[in-house]
Amino acid sequence: MQMTFEASSSVKLLFDLWDVHGPVGMVLSVFVVLLLTVFFEILKVWRVWLSSSSKLAQSASAYAAAPSGRTESCSVLDASPSESSLTSQPLSTRNRWLLHIIQTCLHILQVTLGYMLMLCVMSYNIWIFLGVILGSALGYFISFPLLGQMFLYGQPRH
Repeated sequence: MQMTFEASSSVKLLFDLWDVHGPVGMVLSVFVVLLLTVFFEILKVWRVWLSSSSKLAQSASAYAAAPSGRTESCSVLDASPSESSLTSQPLSTRNRWLLHIIQTCLHILQVTLGYMLMLCVMSYNIWIFLGVILGSALGYFISFPLLGQMFLYGQPRH
């Protein structure tokens, strides 16, 4: 088994069905791996967004129930953590379980996709490796502003 990187146009990726021979197949395979890696990065941000939006909805009821020691001259927005929490409704037990199941499925998808991308890199083909690296950079570049906007609109900073 080869354990050094090579710049070849033939490689077998993940399954016997994905056997690449020639430059056209390699370009298509790199493109598919790049798209999978972009999806992986976006999936990570989506999971963070789901998690923090559910925490915001759960904490909205705490802000509504907590007595405010503020005077009448304070504005409503000064008393609340964010404008978005004014419209959030607390999650019911059923919705919390549904959100937990969705988060679990997304976690399984993220872990599976991560291991598949790792195995693609372990093919030791330089073109596939570059596809994963460029896909990760592109996915982060696309999804990071979405994460920044989420924290901009009242989400807690970590």
